[in-house]
Amino acid sequence: MKIMVYSHDAYGLGNLRRMLTICRYLLEAIPQLSILLVCSSPVVHSFRMPKGLDYIKLPCIGRNEYGELGVKYLGIETEETFKLRSELIKITTINFKPDVILVDKKPYGLQEELKDTLKQIKNSDYSPKVVLLLRDILDTPKKTIAEWKSKGYYEGIELFYDQVWVVGMQEVFDITKEYKFPTVISEKVKHCGYIRRIAERKNRYEIQQELNLHPDEQFVLVTPGGGADGYHLIDNYISGLGYLPKQHKIRSLIICGPEMPREKQQTLHQKARQYSNVKIIEFTDELISYMNVADTIVSMGGYNTVCEILSLEKAAVIVPRTKPVKEQLIRAKFMDKVGWIKAIHPDLLNPENLMAEVVEKLNNTAQNYTKLFKLDLDALPRILDLIYKLVYGERSTNYSYITYNYPDAQSLVTAQK
Repeated sequence: MKIMVYSHDAYGLGNLRRMLTICRYLLEAIPQLSILLVCSSPVVHSFRMPKGLDYIKLPCIGRNEYGELGVKYLGIETEETFKLRSELIKITTINFKPDVILVDKKPYGLQEELKDTLKQIKNSDYSPKVVLLLRDILDTPKKTIAEWKSKGYYEGIELFYDQVWVVGMQEVFDITKEYKFPTVISEKVKHCGYIRRIAERKNRYEIQQELNLHPDEQFVLVTPGGGADGYHLIDNYISGLGYLPKQHKIRSLIICGPEMPREKQQTLHQKARQYSNVKIIEFTDELISYMNVADTIVSMGGYNTVCEILSLEKAAVIVPRTKPVKEQLIRAKFMDKVGWIKAIHPDLLNPENLMAEVVEKLNNTAQNYTKLFKLDLDALPRILDLIYKLVYGERSTNYSYITYNYPDAQSLVTAQK
């Protein structure tokens, strides 16, 4: 079996990390599987690629905090770059001939760069299964509906896509209702649950040794994801250390993210020098291993980070991004409401209230994610099963469905609205 995965990666690392997690799981579960990842992340080479996975690197497109697109490195026009990317995607698809094409988030790709490829497939004898993969929340319903209507996404899904897989819980956010999917599209939608993550290569002892973590110290991990807009969070955390009660002994690891501007990283390094128990690094592909050891996590509210926090049942203080889209804010509000995390709106963030919430979590690190309704983290085995059904018309022998009951979910969603 051959699968081609499209991940556009214009802002942050979220899309790439999510798709790589899915790829790794499928490679372990499906014999003789080959996956070709088509992406434009400038740090894709920093991730370990398992056997069976390779990638085609597209020229980088960047998106600023206001959502505006531009060429990241090449000295050519944006329109020319997208034409080049579109041709690379089309020729890759024609020659690789995947059985399944898995498209991340945008039905026509970034700036419609997938449209020619989708038309080529539709009008040829070659007919792979085409699947759109959506995270749990895209943006506010008003903004998403307007965008999807103006860009023809509803028609595109009806015409070109076999299925739509949502890696989220319908009880948390029902995409089909919130974004007013027509019946013909709603029938293609499969809610798969959230993606479970497990600690990877580094064990607890190795990380404790690496960080020189003493038995009487608690460990706080601070991560803003890709880091492009993470300076405000980290700056407030470092300043907040001045409000830490003297009886609390903590050691902090701050991961700036590879997309944080170099000068801002240098400013944070300079500011943190007054604290001997603070370590700052730019990037690691072992993030979840550090999370597994942390007593409390301070982060933004990206999909992958939240999935990792929930999978490891970690205490967390989340400061969600609110632009260019509000998906992190919507997610954080809901998960704060059900008690899974503590959320602070970025407009209300200051060093004192951030450290107060961190201390509260350090004092009460035990989490209970089943108080209101069952948390579903079985996206990966469900995706495996869906792929087998698409390609072979039968279910995987490695998986059988798990049925969950959500007794209080609907009332909770109704109350939230």
